[in-house]
This record gives sequence, structure tokens and C-alpha cells, in this order.
Amino acid sequence: MKNLQNQILIAMPSLEDGYFERSVTYICEHNENGAMGIVINQPLEMRVTDLLNQIKVPLDNKQINGDIPVYAGGPVSPERGFVLHKPQAQWQSSMQLAPDIMITTSRDLLESIGTEHQPDDYMICLGYAGWEKGQLEQELLDNAWLTIPADAELIYSTPIHLRWQRAAEVLGIATWQISNQVGHA
Repeated sequence: MKNLQNQILIAMPSLEDGYFERSVTYICEHNENGAMGIVINQPLEMRVTDLLNQIKVPLDNKQINGDIPVYAGGPVSPERGFVLHKPQAQWQSSMQLAPDIMITTSRDLLESIGTEHQPDDYMICLGYAGWEKGQLEQELLDNAWLTIPADAELIYSTPIHLRWQRAAEVLGIATWQISNQVGHA
């Protein structure tokens, strides 16, 4: 088994599952029991300010860009929030996944949004993508996904509508060249 933690999955055009079609997913954890990832290119209609209001985080005296979306991180537990961000050691429930990627699930980070203490780069996601033991490996054998090493620039800075295309370009592939036909060489 190749460990896919800290890799990015790029959905192949043949993956026509409504949720994962043209998705880009950061793999947070992958082991013999399965895998967990966060989809990074599926924005919701909800904005960060909407979410903070919904969970009753005061917005008084905060400078928040009202255009920042909340993302659908995956179909599993969509009521749970995850924040991918540049590393900072001050949060209650955080885990560093890579030198430039950390995940936090605690409210204290959300309360920092719009203040000088917020992470420099972050994305808030609701839900996650999960695979049972052997499921992701089988999907890779079935040519449902391409993989690349994780890239903080792709996660935090690439415009949402370009993430699938740019992820494929890392492999030297133009997305219009990817066939819908599945096969094995």
C-alpha cells in the first residue's frame, strides 16, 4: 500500500459521482484502516460570515472579507467543521499534516477569524471524504483518481474554479486531454 497522506487526489473524468466529479481532495490521513480527506474545490453558497453568525461567533470589531466561501469538505459528517490552514501552534485541536498545512477542529480558531490572530491562509470546510479499508486503493486501481504531492499554493491560493485544472497540470496533463475511457496498460 502506498501511503497517500499529504497527497492530493484529482478526480478523473470517468468519476461521475455527483459529489466527486472534477473534485480535488487533500488526503489528511491514510493507513491500513482507510483514508480521510478534505475536498478543496467545492464551495458552498455559505460564506465564512454566515457560518460564524450561525455558530454565534461575535463579528463585532472584526475585519472579515464577506466573499470567502465555506467549502463542502466531503459527504461524511457535513455538520462537522474542519479548517485547513498555515501552521500556528495556538489552537486547542490542531494537527500538523505537512510543513505548510495544519488542520484544526476547534472553535477557538473560528473565533480568531477577522482578528490579527487568524491564520494567514485558511479554508473552512464542512464534512469530509472517507474511505474504508482498501476502498481508496481499489478506486486508484479503477483509474478514478490521479495523485500529486500536496501543494499549499494549490490549497490556499489557486482560484477555486482552476484547482482541478492546475492540479492536473502538475502532472503535465491538460484536463481536456484526459479521456473518459477507463483502461489498463
